[in-house]
Amino acid sequence: MEEEKVRKEVRKGYARIAKQGLCCSSSASCCDSSSTQELSKKIGYTDTELQSVPEGANLSLGCGNPVALASLKEGETVVDLGSGAGIDCFLAAKKVGEKGKVIGIDMTHEMLDKARENAEKGNYKNVEFRLGEIENLPVANNTADVIISNCVINLSPNKKRVFEEAFRALKPGGRLMISDMVLLKDIPEAIKQRAHPASCVRGAMLKDEYLETIKQVGFRGVEILKETQHSFDDVASDPNARVIVARPDKDTEQLKHVSELERKEREIVKEILTSTASIDVVARKP
Repeated sequence: MEEEKVRKEVRKGYARIAKQGLCCSSSASCCDSSSTQELSKKIGYTDTELQSVPEGANLSLGCGNPVALASLKEGETVVDLGSGAGIDCFLAAKKVGEKGKVIGIDMTHEMLDKARENAEKGNYKNVEFRLGEIENLPVANNTADVIISNCVINLSPNKKRVFEEAFRALKPGGRLMISDMVLLKDIPEAIKQRAHPASCVRGAMLKDEYLETIKQVGFRGVEILKETQHSFDDVASDPNARVIVARPDKDTEQLKHVSELERKEREIVKEILTSTASIDVVARKP
């Protein structure tokens, strides 16, 4: 019951973002696509990659660029867990070519609609988007050569189940390439509860536990390729982050600028930032 409650709140948060696009308000600066491009470059995307995908595919919701690290080959099948508006699927599609296939999985109808619209705009013939939960993938056993995910697994209330499903869906010898948020230290429960359920904080695991969970389901060669802590300025300049960090009971229209937050809210954000990091993790199914 509690797990479904979490999923419902996550769906609601990401449905709102899908409907509003980059905007958290009607402010012009909030909708500035150039700032979104800059934020995306900070987490690993190149100008060439960002310019190659349909407008609207990049909602600046990731914390890395898993496609760049996945060493994709022509003809491979890729599954993206929590594909959002489709940016990583579209980048992967170019890597695997016409003989390859990319399957994006998302549980939010609004995101699926947006992704499918973007696929049509970009004329992507080798990309398919499916409705489903990452804990119960609508993918057959031994389907994927590579599974990617970008800042999504932390949202799941059952992360072990997600990794079990990824293991099942991968072919023997298949690769897992994840960018995600983890905790470097415990965050007080009171602070966690003030974060929105759709944030990358509320459900984040301690880094060591996260890696151990991947190993427990059978993956080998589990390795962190990169680890990054984000600054307060990154949050202050990210419109989606301003919504996500906000307390669920606070009117998001009041959160147009982080600089307007009360001192206590700023302290909470800073506590979160010193306790979290984004990691790029690679693993292999034997």
